[in-house]
Amino acid sequence: MLDNMTALISCFARCYHTENSNIKIYDDVLARKILSDEEYKNISFSMTSGISFFNADYNGNDSLGWIVNNHLAPSILARSSFNERHLNNEIKLGLRQYVLLGSGYDTSGYKVNDKVDVFEVDKEEMIKDKKRRIELAKIDSKGVYYVGCDFNGDWINLLLEGGFDRNKKTLFSILGVSYYLEKDVFFRMIKLLADNMEKGSSIIFDYPVREDDYNREKEDLAKEAGEEMKSKYSREDILKLGSLCGLQVYEDLDSTDIDRDYFYDYNTMNPNNRIYAPKGVNYCLLVK
Repeated sequence: MLDNMTALISCFARCYHTENSNIKIYDDVLARKILSDEEYKNISFSMTSGISFFNADYNGNDSLGWIVNNHLAPSILARSSFNERHLNNEIKLGLRQYVLLGSGYDTSGYKVNDKVDVFEVDKEEMIKDKKRRIELAKIDSKGVYYVGCDFNGDWINLLLEGGFDRNKKTLFSILGVSYYLEKDVFFRMIKLLADNMEKGSSIIFDYPVREDDYNREKEDLAKEAGEEMKSKYSREDILKLGSLCGLQVYEDLDSTDIDRDYFYDYNTMNPNNRIYAPKGVNYCLLVK
C-alpha cells in the first residue's frame, strides 16, 4: 500500500529507537537485520542533511536523534506498541491467525509462537523485496505466508487461496493505511474483513481524527514521500462503522491515552528527550 521508501523509513525509526534508547517503547531487534548498512547510512544522512526542514532553529549536537524522536518515531512507536500489546493478549486468548494488511517491513509476524499462522499482505513488489530481505537476514519465517496483491482487486480471495481460514480466531492489523485510502474504500475494507472473520476475531488500525487540525508536518512528510492523506475520521464515524459491520469498538485511544499507557516510562527516564504520540491520531481495536 505504501511505497518502499515510506516502509524503509518506518523500519529505520524502529531500528534507531531499539539501538539507541535506554527504555524501549517498542523493541524491534529484527529491524536492523532487514536494513542494509548502506540503507541505514543513507537514511541517516538524508535526515541529518534535512534538519533545517524539521527545525530551522536546531543548534544541538544530535540532529538525527532529535528528528527521530520528534518526527519519525512517535507515530511508528505508538501504533507498534499498541499493536504488540493486543497481539500478545490475543495470543493468550487462543489466537490462531495474524494478518498484516499493508505489511511493509513490519517484523511483528516473526515474533509470534508456532500456534499462530501469519499472513503478510502487500503489493507484489513489496512482498518480493520483503521475502528477499528476510531470507538474506536468515530470519526464521516458518509459519509466515506471503500474499502479493492489488488492494483495488480481489485480494480477499487471494488471501483465502493463500491458506487463510475464515473460521479461525484472527487478528487483522491495518496500521498506517487509513490515511491513504478514500473513506468509503477503507470502510469497505473493514466490512470485507468483518464478513470473513470468526466471532472473537479483531481488527487493529490507526486513523487521523477529523476534528483536530493536527501536525501538518505529518501531511507534508507524506507528500514528500509521494503519498497523500485522503481521509480523516471522527469517533462517531468509527462507532458507525463498527455498528454497520457488527463489530464492537473495544478500545479507541487518543494521543493522551497513548502517552499515558505506552510512553510514560520512557518520558520519565528521559525528561530532556521525551517522545509524544502524534496528536490527532487515534488507535482502535474492533472486536467481532
